Formats: sequence, C-alpha cells, structure tokens
Amino acid sequence: MIALLDYGSGNLRSVEKALRKVGADVRLISRPDGLKDAKGVVLPGVGAFDDCLSAMQRQDLAGAIRSYIESGRPFLGICVGYQALFERSEEFNSCAAGLQIFKGKVVRFQPHPDIKIPQIGWNRIEITRPDCPLYRGIESGSHVYFVHSFFPQPEDRSIVATQTTHGTTFASSVWRDNVYATQFHPEKSQQVGLTLLKNFVELTR
Repeated sequence: MIALLDYGSGNLRSVEKALRKVGADVRLISRPDGLKDAKGVVLPGVGAFDDCLSAMQRQDLAGAIRSYIESGRPFLGICVGYQALFERSEEFNSCAAGLQIFKGKVVRFQPHPDIKIPQIGWNRIEITRPDCPLYRGIESGSHVYFVHSFFPQPEDRSIVATQTTHGTTFASSVWRDNVYATQFHPEKSQQVGLTLLKNFVELTR
C-alpha cells in the first residue's frame, strides 16, 4: 500500500489517478496511524510552503513523516512536498520550519528578462545522478511539467538527481537513500512522469 498524504490541499486526485495507472494500491491518509503499514509514502503539493507545513503540524503528520523516513521505506515528495523537506523557505516571509530532512532553504526565482515567473509549463531535466532508481528508462533531456516560483537550494549538492535551467540552474529533483523528491509534477508529465512513478512503485514491492 502507498499512502498518499492528504493535508487539506495538494494535487491529490491527479497524483492518485497516475499512481493507480501504474499499478499502485493507493490510500488517502490524513492521520499518522495511516503510515504504519505503508510500503511507500507520497507527499504531493501545490500552494504555499507555510500552508503545507502548518496543515501537517495540525494533523500530527510532520513528526510521523520524519519517523517514516527513518524507517528506511521509500518516500516521494512532489513540488511543495519537495520543498517541505528542507529547513525553511523565503516564500512570503515564511515563518514555518520545514521538515529538515535536508539542509538548505527554498528561494524564489530572481527576475530575468528571458523568463516568466512563475514557471508554468514544460522544461528539460538533466540527469546528474544516472544511478537514481527513479530515472530508470528516462533519458536526460526529457521534458517534464513545472508549476512554481520557488525552488530548494540543497547545501549538499551530492543529493541533486536532476537539474533544470529557468533563468538560473536549479535542483529539479533530489535523492538520498530512501527519500526522493521532484520540483516538477510527475502526474502531469505524461509518459516520462508515469515511468518515474512506476519506478517509485516498484521500489515499494
């Protein structure tokens, strides 16, 4: 069973539909006890960093996520669910602490004459960690779908699995041990995204 975390926002239905399409047994989970029997956890996200973290704190999910990750079982964060894994965010003078799984902060794209902010649409990923299990069968240079104005800056560059350029080059996904996270939306990235999600599901079996 893969637990899809429901904290009152997030792109739940399209993520659930995509996971089911690649053969996952998915359950929407909103309380900590729902993670106990999960073989994989997905934290989706749209919206603001503070809203995401505050909602998870109210539902006692923040500590449960940390404990789940410490268990060694596969975890996938998507978009704000990726950003939440870091220490803090500069979004709207954020006051919420992140989950602090990774060191680093979430920053905004700087104004640039050649880009639009937010980045909405397709962009390329350069695979910097070809050994990352999520990218099995995916070519470097593949296009994926983004919707964001902010992105994490990992202090440990060795965790960067892909990078993408939108005015600046940023870490579009990371991987360390059992934790995977993407700034882009696999559930909106057609066959490339479905391949990534299928690879994640296979890690839980």
